[in-house]
Amino acid sequence: MKILITDYDFPDLELEQALYRDAGIEVATAQCRTEDDVIAAARDCDGLLVQYAPVNAKVFAACPRIRIVSRYGAGFDTINTGDAAAYGVWVANSPDYGVGEVATHALAMTLALLRHLALYDRDIRNGTWHFGSPGKLQRVSDMTLGILGLGRIGKRMAHIGRNSFKRVIACDPYIIDGDFPAYVERVSKEELFAQADAVSLHVPLSDDTRGIVNAALLERMKPGSVLVNTARGAVVNIGDLLAALDAGRLDGAALDVLPSEPPATDARIVQHPRVLLTPHAAFYSVVAEKELRHKAAQNLIDWMQRGRPSYVVVEGKAEPLAQLP
Repeated sequence: MKILITDYDFPDLELEQALYRDAGIEVATAQCRTEDDVIAAARDCDGLLVQYAPVNAKVFAACPRIRIVSRYGAGFDTINTGDAAAYGVWVANSPDYGVGEVATHALAMTLALLRHLALYDRDIRNGTWHFGSPGKLQRVSDMTLGILGLGRIGKRMAHIGRNSFKRVIACDPYIIDGDFPAYVERVSKEELFAQADAVSLHVPLSDDTRGIVNAALLERMKPGSVLVNTARGAVVNIGDLLAALDAGRLDGAALDVLPSEPPATDARIVQHPRVLLTPHAAFYSVVAEKELRHKAAQNLIDWMQRGRPSYVVVEGKAEPLAQLP
C-alpha cells in the first residue's frame, strides 16, 4: 500500500512516517494546492492524507487507485464527500482531538473583546494610559453568551463559559432537547442573535452554513455586542460583518478563521481596529497537534488492517489491497 500526504504545515512528518513505516506502508509527500497537483502526485497511491488540498471527482477519476482519504482536522469541507461516495471512496477525519483547545480559545477571544484587551494594549503603545480609553465596559456576569452549534466544541464552550456569563443560550437544529445541557437554554437562530451579548460560532462548513452569518442576522444583534468565529471562515459573510462593525452595531469581532487564509495584509478585515485575529490557531497545543496527526494518520492504517477507518465520514465500497483476492 502507498499513501500520499498531499500537504502539511507542520515542521516535519516524523510522527506520520514512523507510524507508516511500522505498518509497512509506503509514503510520498507533497505540497499540493490544486486538484492537478494532487493528481500529479497521487497517480500510484491507494490513499490520501490531506490538510488543505482539494479532493473531488476530478481527482478520483484521474487516480482510480485511491480508496480512502483521511483529513487532518474535524472539518472535511476540502473533500467533496458526495464525489467520494459516488466513487466508493472512504472519507475519514479526526473530530475530537482539540475540543478543549478550541473552546478555550473561543472563550479567551470572547472575554478579550468584552474587556477591550487589544484596545487597551493599542492605546498604551500609543501613549494613552487610562481605564476608559477604549470606551465603556459592561459587566460580563450580567451578559448572555450565545452559541451557534452545540456539538463537541459548542458544548465545551457552554460548560467553561457558564461561570463567566449570567446566561448561556444555544441554537442547534440537529441536536435533540435531551442533549442540551441543563444550563443551556435552547433558542432559535434569530433569537440567539437578538438576545446574546456575545455570539460564538461552532458549526461545520456545509451548504447549509456557508454565509449563514449575514446582514440579516447581524442586524438583529444588540448594539455593542461581539461575534467570535473559531469554526470556518466561510460561515461568516465578511462584507456584512465589516458593515456591522462600521455602523457601530458590533463592538468587535474575533476571528481565528477567514474565507481565504492567509489574508492579504492590507485586507480591510486585517486592518479594522475592532477586529481581533489569530492565524487558525484555536486547535493548537503541543498535545493537540500530536493527537490530530496521529488520529488522521491512523485512519489509513486501520483501513488497511481492518477494512475500516476509526473515524468514518463516508462509508466507502472499495476494500484495501490487503483484503483483495
